[in-house]
Amino acid sequence: MAISEAGRRTWLVRLREHAQFPWCGIFPRRSGPAREVAKEHAWKMRLDIDMRKENVFGYNAYRTPTFPQFRTQYIRRRSQLLRENAKAGHPPALRRQYLRLRGQLLGQRYGPLSEPGSARAYSNSIVRSSRTTLDRMEDFEDDPRALGARGHRRSVSRGSYQLQAQMNRAVYEDRPPGSVVPTSVAEASRAMAGDTSLSENYAFAGMYHVFDQHVDEAVPRVRFANDDRHRLACCSLDGSISLCQLVPAPPTVLHVLRGHTRGVSDFAWSLSNDILVSTSLDATMRIWASEDGRCIREIPDPDGAELLCCTFQPVNNNLTVVGNAKNNVHVMNISTGKKVKGGSSKLTGRVLALSFDAPGRLLWAGDDRGSIFSFLFDMATGKLTKAKRLVVHEGSPITSISARSWVSREARDPSLLINACLNKLLLYRVVDNEGTLQLKRSFPIEQSSHPVRSIFCPLMSFRQGACVVTGSEDMCVHFFDVERAAKAAVNKLQGHSAPVLDVSFNCDESLLASSDASGMVIVWRREQK
Repeated sequence: MAISEAGRRTWLVRLREHAQFPWCGIFPRRSGPAREVAKEHAWKMRLDIDMRKENVFGYNAYRTPTFPQFRTQYIRRRSQLLRENAKAGHPPALRRQYLRLRGQLLGQRYGPLSEPGSARAYSNSIVRSSRTTLDRMEDFEDDPRALGARGHRRSVSRGSYQLQAQMNRAVYEDRPPGSVVPTSVAEASRAMAGDTSLSENYAFAGMYHVFDQHVDEAVPRVRFANDDRHRLACCSLDGSISLCQLVPAPPTVLHVLRGHTRGVSDFAWSLSNDILVSTSLDATMRIWASEDGRCIREIPDPDGAELLCCTFQPVNNNLTVVGNAKNNVHVMNISTGKKVKGGSSKLTGRVLALSFDAPGRLLWAGDDRGSIFSFLFDMATGKLTKAKRLVVHEGSPITSISARSWVSREARDPSLLINACLNKLLLYRVVDNEGTLQLKRSFPIEQSSHPVRSIFCPLMSFRQGACVVTGSEDMCVHFFDVERAAKAAVNKLQGHSAPVLDVSFNCDESLLASSDASGMVIVWRREQK
């Protein structure tokens, strides 16, 4: 049913008034068909409100800047009303359709609402309906819904990184002195972070546990599950992957995933943690069920080359991007095992590192010749369009790329963290919507030959300062404050007997895992304040 402009404005006013005065009725006092028409109008206008959420959230937040709990109260009341409406007898199929459309529209308009692995991603994953099950995956290559009315591909507009940075600064600078970043979970995140100095916050009490099931072969990748404090996985060049549970004590290895005939180079958790995807030097990628460790599918590399890295598309976990030893990047549909049409591109060297931005519209890939390429990712079709190239240092392999849309209240620009075998950890600023990079600063580490990786700390955006963690060939784990002008080193963990290759924090930063070239995985416990 079409809604006139005057009717739209009327319902916007009603919904806004209802947000401020929830005891007022949202529907006019009508009965029969007229009331049903009013309800239909309300549901459509609620979609309209969601797609213009700055008008409501921003209006209420800035109108009452001294009351950060105002937005939380609004959200709670609105959720309560949605639950009450759900009990009022509306057809379940209609409600499910509404929630699905709402999630899709919000995802297309704003992208993911949090970084992968952040404390907010669990609730957001429910909104985005991105649970990955093979019977729900779609083949983008043949999906007619990806075509417009005349057979043209639909395109999704790309967000401006310059605008994002300006908005981040404006949000921060317009707040009263001493207030926190205006986000509905800032208080909880600051509480988890400890609200202390970085040096105090990243003091560790020692080793929580040591896993040695992969000893004598390097463990190039270790990762906590998304939004999970106690589930950990690591892959090894012995050809296997271990799924570990840290609680209850003692920590145990739940499953050892076997099937690759050569070393496992990389793996990734899906957003809902129900599957893992792994890449191997045997030129295959495998899909695993995390619950029981069974292999769901084996997919050969389209070029028959060694697969060196992989990452999920953050909005649609049906798509996985892989990089291989023949210098190619491929977007793969893991439900069909097919390469997505238009989803391939060639780099100047072997592809060693991949990373998406949070909305999934930009992809960066690094190779062993020292180049980083940015690609525009078409959300409707999975097509890659090469945008920019940066030569970090000719001949220095790019071994790790980590992306963050907002590092901290002080560092409000989208950023990339790079390891490049230069005995430095590099922090770049993303300056436009095509992924152009500008060097912000560097930190001294030892890395000249090993594939060392680094990460942003998951809770860094909600405290003063911002911390990054990296492995190093000096057998230590290093912490750096990216905003400290001098003496940026925050902490150093010693205990490995070989170069540290990868590090991973759990969602609340209570545990840190690190892996090394000898196959040892150490889980470190942070001091409790």
